[in-house]
Amino acid sequence: MTLERPSCRRIARWLGRALVGLGVAAGPLQAADEVPFITTPDHVTLSMLELAGVGASDHLIDLGSGDGRIVITAAKRFGASGLGVEIVPDLVARSIVTARQAGVEQRTEFRVQDLFTTDLSAATVITMYLLPEVNLALRPRLQQLAPGTRIVSHDWDLGDWLPDASRTIEVPDKPVGREKLSRLYLWVVPAQVNGVWCGTGAQQRLQLTVRQQHQRFDASLSRSGEAALNLLGRIDGTRLVALQGGAAAASPWLWVAAGAELHLAQTGDAAWSPAGARFVRAPESGCPAP
Repeated sequence: MTLERPSCRRIARWLGRALVGLGVAAGPLQAADEVPFITTPDHVTLSMLELAGVGASDHLIDLGSGDGRIVITAAKRFGASGLGVEIVPDLVARSIVTARQAGVEQRTEFRVQDLFTTDLSAATVITMYLLPEVNLALRPRLQQLAPGTRIVSHDWDLGDWLPDASRTIEVPDKPVGREKLSRLYLWVVPAQVNGVWCGTGAQQRLQLTVRQQHQRFDASLSRSGEAALNLLGRIDGTRLVALQGGAAAASPWLWVAAGAELHLAQTGDAAWSPAGARFVRAPESGCPAP
């Protein structure tokens, strides 16, 4: 059946304040019980889940889950488990009933809960259909999720944290906006690797200095105090893939982040340290001699 994806009261208040800021009378949106409903066609929901690569091993958390359609579709079509959080009790009750009717109540859960206080740590996938200011308010928490966690947002981005992928889908009957389109954005949470790292390899003193901007980084690698080698690259979850000076190479540099360590899995220059070198975060005193 066709399901609707409503926003929660919190989003109504955000929207009301935004309209007032634009000089538009918010009218009934200022009342907490007036919740605007935004219908999202099934093909958009399916595309969100496909963009995230949802599978049976995933645990999805939908923030502002409305009547639960994303969580239920993820469970029924892809075998995932899921949690929907929504501030409107009636919608949560409806979600529970619909999940039972769909035969996925064992893999789904719905809570009356503020999305800003929800524990997100168990998620491998986060889905959202929220307003821009809400997305930006959530962004610091999203960036602290486990590397590799996928985030999909419908229509609104995350500011200067550019998406890793995006899609535009035609929605002829979309009730909001002039363009009858839905834009979907995907981010893969990158490992947090900004700073100085110390390593050893082939009896050499290695120092890696990383400057990170979301999933993009530039770095300098020095060996036994010699002049640095400059690298540019991007972070794909726990994988740091870099090219020397940004130039194409047959074999790019590859580090793999594992907690407090970086493992040099592949080098792009045989003259430098061999693959297998491990790096740890530098102490305040700097990198020690090997």
